[in-house]
Amino acid sequence: MDQQLQEIREQQKASWNKFSSGWKKWDDLVTQFLQPMGDEIIDQLHLKASDAVLDIAGGTGEPGLTIASIVKNGKVIITDLAEEMLAIAAENASRKNITNAETQVCDVCELPFADNSFDAISCRFGYMFFPDLLLATQEMARVLKPGGRIAVSVWGPPEKNFWVTAVGGTINQNMQLDPPPPGAPGMFRCAEPEMIQGLFKAAGLKQTGEKEVNSSLNLESTEVYWNMMTEVAAPFVAALSKADAEMKTKIKGEVFQKIKEKMGSDTVSLNGNARVIYGVK
Repeated sequence: MDQQLQEIREQQKASWNKFSSGWKKWDDLVTQFLQPMGDEIIDQLHLKASDAVLDIAGGTGEPGLTIASIVKNGKVIITDLAEEMLAIAAENASRKNITNAETQVCDVCELPFADNSFDAISCRFGYMFFPDLLLATQEMARVLKPGGRIAVSVWGPPEKNFWVTAVGGTINQNMQLDPPPPGAPGMFRCAEPEMIQGLFKAAGLKQTGEKEVNSSLNLESTEVYWNMMTEVAAPFVAALSKADAEMKTKIKGEVFQKIKEKMGSDTVSLNGNARVIYGVK
């Protein structure tokens, strides 16, 4: 991996470690929001009780821990760049009395596993942040057994993900921020239909397909939404750190107004849209 990609990897690692406390605080809410995507990943893996499964970019533990409860005679290795995120996953496993899951800090572009090691591979919302998408896909294909299945999720387009654009769009409208370089890690980097299928095919995977999955982020109030998003979303925190108090207040007020107009009531139920992509080695 070249120096630029290594720098991206280290930035990603530092960011996820820094915000791990926020992810722990909001873990139950986020897990509920992302469950439909995790369920679809699991459906596409066709798991057997004895399977060995690799969960990439597993963060606080899902869907790896749910998978571990299915492969009762097998095992799950949950990996992530950020050791502090995996510490939360280990706590969650202990709390749920899951004993056939373990965590390992590693980079998807340099997986420390032998060829043909796993019956299935899952990755829920990690792809968008991988420094080298093709290399990551090739590594996953390498450690997957012949006939093994892989299923991953990525976010759909911005217009179908109001849960994130309510804040992100408002920040962009109010602040003159430099756009990220083309292809840089980010939420909607992999939103184009069939993009991941193309990577799967390039890595030698077959029987590829994808399915659209929708979810709703249900919250008690707009204030809860604002607090959550400014405690787990590194890009938003970074942007708001450059704003003075007056600008922060303006942005927050406009976010609240957008949600009120969208909902038409005091209910806060924000749409999320993703694609689950699958294939076979």
